[in-house]
Amino acid sequence: MTEAQTSRPGRLIVEGERATLIFERYIPHPLEAVWRAITEPSEVSKWHLPEARIEGRAGGFIDFSNGQGHVTGTILVWDPPRVFEHEWKVDRPGFPKGEYGVIRWELVGQGDKTILKLTHRDLSRQIAPNFAPGMHAVLDRLEAHLNRTPLPDWQKRQDEVRMRYLQSGS
Repeated sequence: MTEAQTSRPGRLIVEGERATLIFERYIPHPLEAVWRAITEPSEVSKWHLPEARIEGRAGGFIDFSNGQGHVTGTILVWDPPRVFEHEWKVDRPGFPKGEYGVIRWELVGQGDKTILKLTHRDLSRQIAPNFAPGMHAVLDRLEAHLNRTPLPDWQKRQDEVRMRYLQSGS
């Protein structure tokens, strides 16, 4: 993965006590391949969280775990292969009240390429700045997975990009 591919920070927008993260990535893979990577549990478990269950339908569920934390939620929008939106309810040490948000994956195909827009909204103002570098690292891992290149270590990658978010205020 080149620096140019992974140096696209997301934006952090704070409104009152809530915040939204927005990422846009230009991915050199067809729409259907990106859709599979973000919605098929066997794919998600390779680049995101190792235990992934997804009931692919509006009203279905997501259930992700890595042994340290657990994320659940209802699927709010299921419009293959363009929109996948789901709740993000975190049950993890360090989040004494949990954390709630909504993640929307929007895909626009352009031939054999895809524009991915990820919006993570309704995060608490306090936790959102910590989610930004983590989500950046997750998207870098998604791209590496699609490129069939070694996945960057999530913690290391998050630490590498964290300062960009602190310096830019986004």
